[in-house]
Amino acid sequence: TGVQTCALPICRFAYSRIEKDSREEVTMAKRAYSPKEVLAKKYKTLPWGEKWSGPFGEVPVNETWFISGASASGKSSFVMQLAKELCNYGTTLYLSYEEGISQSFQMRIKRERMSEVQGRFRVITDDTYEELAERLGRPKSAKFVIIDSFQESGITYDQFMELISRFHRKSFIFISQEYKGDPAGKPAGRLKYKAGIKIRVVGYKAYCQGRFTGDPGSCYTIWEEGELRTSNNIEKDEHKETDSGA
Repeated sequence: TGVQTCALPICRFAYSRIEKDSREEVTMAKRAYSPKEVLAKKYKTLPWGEKWSGPFGEVPVNETWFISGASASGKSSFVMQLAKELCNYGTTLYLSYEEGISQSFQMRIKRERMSEVQGRFRVITDDTYEELAERLGRPKSAKFVIIDSFQESGITYDQFMELISRFHRKSFIFISQEYKGDPAGKPAGRLKYKAGIKIRVVGYKAYCQGRFTGDPGSCYTIWEEGELRTSNNIEKDEHKETDSGA
């Protein structure tokens, strides 16, 4: 009985310490930042030139991207041009779920001269969530991960959120299909809101709708001839409407 009487205060003391430590951990997790602390935080951004920083701003190297656009808008060409630019800052992994290694994909590789970044550019076509997670966990794995497209990947929104959280030093770039001008499917819509930089491709121009550009009206021209053709077609349609109205 004496042993039991002695042990009871010890148990209460131990429980009290555990409870106190638990409360302290919760308090630390809810830290509030002052404006000075927020402003003092430093971010490593992509050191690209005016051609890219003009329309897209100073983007953190580990930012999440969301790129959408209608079919035949120049979206695929833009993504390949972006991939080549990113190869200047680290290895880029292109997950070609939608096209695979098709002839059109091959032609784009050739047109954008991706052989110039041979050692820093890799393409895969069918990684599952588990395979992709294992691949990204390897030493010297890709710094930039392009998913084309989110809808065809077979990987869920929640699984991608887990990858982004686990590999927070990497940049994930999601390509999305569209339906009536919006990302196709509710998960893609949620993903768009999560992304720091959002780009919509229209008529061979890429417009930034994200948080980093100081000039919302600026754009990146993907293909000048294609842009000119698109503009001419719009003007012709407007003339037709005017003539028919007259």
